[in-house]
Amino acid sequence: MSSSVGSEPQRASVTFLGVEPIDVLRFVDGEDLVFVTVGCSRHPMHDPNDFAPDPVRGPRAEAIVRMNAVSALPGLHKSLAMLAAAPAVEGLILAEDSLVDLQEPLWAGAICSAFLLTADDVIADLPLDDPAEPVHFLRAVPITANEAAWVRLKGADALRDAWAEAGVDIADPTRSAVTPS
Repeated sequence: MSSSVGSEPQRASVTFLGVEPIDVLRFVDGEDLVFVTVGCSRHPMHDPNDFAPDPVRGPRAEAIVRMNAVSALPGLHKSLAMLAAAPAVEGLILAEDSLVDLQEPLWAGAICSAFLLTADDVIADLPLDDPAEPVHFLRAVPITANEAAWVRLKGADALRDAWAEAGVDIADPTRSAVTPS
């Protein structure tokens, strides 16, 4: 995190059947709430069709959500834990430009139901001992169902361009959705 994070994190631990617990840390960073997963990178991610995955080699990731602190965002930690558990539960490989659609509001009252993963510009990769790959920190941007459809149709860059053109603050939990055209 940036050196300005001054709060002690709040911790929530979420468990899923057959998977080690995923912790979600919640920090206050000035005007922002920052949620970070811990546990997604315990094991490398692999294609579920690989019947003999390497227990050391393979991509590893943790997810981060940065939102303006305009409300408490109840339930976001559970949605983020579901995202972090997806590699172990669903066999997903989390990477930049991945779309993970939970098909339910990400927090109480949210218009967003999916995450678009992008490179995090604040936290550098965490190197691990060879031969393990480093842990990548991916920013999980909450998006609406229409925006998720846009990503499926036109790609993540097209959605980012639409946000820029419309002046959308992706960290604003009360923001309006961009409607595909």
